[in-house]
Amino acid sequence: MTERITKAVIPAAGLGTRFLPATKAMPKEMLPVVDKPAIQYVVEEAVNAGLTDVLMVTGRNKYALENHFDRVAELEATLEAKGDTAKLEKVNESTDLADMHYVRQGDPLGLGHAVLRASMHVGDEPFAVLLGDDIIDARDELLTRMLVEQGKRDASIVALLEVDPDSIHLYGAAEVEPTDDPEVVRITGLVEKPAKEVAPSNYAVIGRYVLKPEVFEVLERTEPGKGGEIQLTDALMEMAGDVEATGGVYGVVFRGRRYDTGDKLDYIKAVVQLASDRDDLGAELKDWLRGYVAQLDT
Repeated sequence: MTERITKAVIPAAGLGTRFLPATKAMPKEMLPVVDKPAIQYVVEEAVNAGLTDVLMVTGRNKYALENHFDRVAELEATLEAKGDTAKLEKVNESTDLADMHYVRQGDPLGLGHAVLRASMHVGDEPFAVLLGDDIIDARDELLTRMLVEQGKRDASIVALLEVDPDSIHLYGAAEVEPTDDPEVVRITGLVEKPAKEVAPSNYAVIGRYVLKPEVFEVLERTEPGKGGEIQLTDALMEMAGDVEATGGVYGVVFRGRRYDTGDKLDYIKAVVQLASDRDDLGAELKDWLRGYVAQLDT
């Protein structure tokens, strides 16, 4: 078992163009999912898995992210004076979550470049990468399992999801072979957003990774790929083929609940699904939804 992993990297430098004009002045990561910004769910997931040192890789006009995880003395004092302890606790939740750090990506050169910007902070130890577009339901284990597998296999680990073959072109697709565990596969190849006809499988890479620090050296020499960007997929493909030097790459197959907030329709679905499961909102929302759906059928 390797040393316990404590560092998480969250790339958050994207422009969020799919959500314009809402994201013209507000980072897409701050779009609310019920009553919390999407990025808070991701940080909470990292913390719940024991990752208390969180580095966000940001870009221009992302100050709202830093402000959200910082203290707001005036607001806290006002709520305390009112005796509104419930709201005060909610405000303080984000402030006290983790040891937060920030670095600018600078040039928007892709996910691989964003991860590379974390090298000075991470140093020579394994770390997790969590993408903000994917929210993993807190009731379903994924990241904790990935951390265990990393320690067990001394390899880099990615999260995989079986998707409809017609949708594989939206993801990185993994070529895999079985291991001694039916929920873990060894990755032998990766293709970024392949056409259905040439995809090696319908195992899609989703936004959770636990990486060995060797990834930084590989990313340093990774040339821009699809879209003119430095693709993390390309670096992982090299690592998968060089097991002796890097430990290889394995995939944990996730069969739980995942909410995609990177697409407008899926974002709306995520809000409805998560709100429906809330003790304070679920019953009333489900009653309304039943009536609304019945109305659509008339």
